[in-house]
Amino acid sequence: MSQHDQKATTTIASAPSRRIRALHTADTVTVYQAYSPALGLPAARDGRFPTAWKRDRMTWIKPSFLWMMYRCGWATKDGQETVLAVEISRSGFEWALRNACLSHYERGLHADRQAWREQLRTAPARVQWDPERDVHLAPLPHRSLQLGLAGEASRRYADEWTVSITDVTPTAREIHALVRSGRLDAARALLPDEREYPTAPGALAHLGA
Repeated sequence: MSQHDQKATTTIASAPSRRIRALHTADTVTVYQAYSPALGLPAARDGRFPTAWKRDRMTWIKPSFLWMMYRCGWATKDGQETVLAVEISRSGFEWALRNACLSHYERGLHADRQAWREQLRTAPARVQWDPERDVHLAPLPHRSLQLGLAGEASRRYADEWTVSITDVTPTAREIHALVRSGRLDAARALLPDEREYPTAPGALAHLGA
């Protein structure tokens, strides 16, 4: 293990397992999605999702660039060849978090399974905490937020919250090439600056964080 990896592992081990890390500004937060070129390229060109983007279906957004790379195989999986960085309003993102439910039952967090099922049925958003990934896409000890949007949340995401959409597929491919060639420091230098996203104390308690 390199000195860099040793320091990263020590930092991670002392950090909370569940917390949001994202590229963010005072007003926006960046999330990632991957689509086929037929949908992703028009979205990036126009800065908004086209009418072909189904607003009545659940869509999952990911603040972690490397988790997105894990999910889409560095933009090589069928139907996920175009990686989009979607900058959305923080007010919209936080609305989704406030109104979200965990995608699985967790003892002590929910009154019982029936209460969780009812909450899941009516919530416009749901959350999963999946292992974060390193540049090799291997799992790390801490968790990364996956936020699923449905119904009202999905429509708001597409038509109200979205500030900009950028095709970052070339960057994904460049980072992947650097990782494959063993140039890990150069690869890490191209990663987005994902810092802890500030939330009020207890704001994520209903999501187990």
